[in-house]
Amino acid sequence: MNKPATEPATTTPRLGLRANLAQFSLLVGVNALVGGMLGQERIVLPLLAEREFGLTAYTSALTFILAFGATKAATNYFAGSWSDRFGRKPVLIAGWLIALPVPLLLIWAPSWGWVVAANVLLGINQGLTWSTTVIMKIDLVGPRRRGLAMGLNESAGYLAVAGTALATGYIAARYGLRPEPFFLGLAYAALGLGLSTLAVRETRDHARLEAASHTSRQDGRHDHLHAQLSDRQVFAQTSIREPALSSASQAGMVNNLNDGLAWGLFPVLFAAAGLSVAQIGVLGALYPAVWGLGQLVTGALSDRTGRKPLITAGMLLQAVALGLVALGDSFGLWAVASMVLGAGTAMVYPTLLAAIGDVAHPAWRARSVGVYRLWRDGGFAVGALTAGLLADAFDIPTAIWVVAAVTAASGLLVAVRMYETHPRTRT
Repeated sequence: MNKPATEPATTTPRLGLRANLAQFSLLVGVNALVGGMLGQERIVLPLLAEREFGLTAYTSALTFILAFGATKAATNYFAGSWSDRFGRKPVLIAGWLIALPVPLLLIWAPSWGWVVAANVLLGINQGLTWSTTVIMKIDLVGPRRRGLAMGLNESAGYLAVAGTALATGYIAARYGLRPEPFFLGLAYAALGLGLSTLAVRETRDHARLEAASHTSRQDGRHDHLHAQLSDRQVFAQTSIREPALSSASQAGMVNNLNDGLAWGLFPVLFAAAGLSVAQIGVLGALYPAVWGLGQLVTGALSDRTGRKPLITAGMLLQAVALGLVALGDSFGLWAVASMVLGAGTAMVYPTLLAAIGDVAHPAWRARSVGVYRLWRDGGFAVGALTAGLLADAFDIPTAIWVVAAVTAASGLLVAVRMYETHPRTRT
């Protein structure tokens, strides 16, 4: 009996969002669950450190972000190389297996050391799962819709961060800081593992297909970036040597430096001003909500206007927003500042990932994404340490002003050093 004529379409990889819509949509949902795992901590843990564990020094209280950021940054690097070596799906499943104990450790933690240990596991989970969903979406869509793909990916993740932060804030206000807010994390981990195991398909063949048809830039800028680069060469190009890749890496690091500040110190600042847990939950959700929703627009916009203008303007807008937070003393002003900060981050976040995808050759793109995310999420650790030391030595507003200045300088560096990377907008 003859096989149906449509059968090859199910076995031969094809590039493009429309051709891979079902798997792409599934991966968007999986990344929302990844973001939810992070969102369960955004409001509750800074308050838990102060109210249940009695940590009064900011540097000590922010050790959970330091542990999370350092672990996630390192895991991002290995996630890229492991995805090339073993495939994307096994790395994704491994990340979800590591997520399962995290909510239980947070629920049962008898000391702050348990919370720090839970965040080491959470960092590994986020590094493996978020990195892999990024790589898989880049694999599926091909070069033309990369900004849109990253916008959808990051939007799903950070809308879930916002929604879960808001939900846990209200749950904590009604039932207490533990254990009820962390029940959401248990559900996210179980669902993410089930979907990744049973429904997600491997995408490495899509990257191989793109590599086979990859064409060089007409201006010859990337002619020295051959398909076969060692891990050390990929690290050097992404971190220092290649102007666009290295500019994106430093901007990503500074972006997450100020996110680490927002995560660790904003709830404490708001609480000291007399805001309720529910109000703090709203403010904690506004920032990632605008960040998440904005990426639905900014990712696709970068496919039309280019990457560099959005990255530069977004970093400068974040600096302005941080200044507003430092000056603020009321719920209303902090709400405005949170939305401005979310808008600036939305301009930057998917665009940086798209720029990495533009420049990196498909044969070593996963590793380059891993190196970029190593630097970007290393910003959590740098931000936690810097903000904690400055807040202990001076006060929280001083720490915010310093980070605002660093963020503005990062935007100016992008303006000077980075070139346009998108193939339809560069000259």
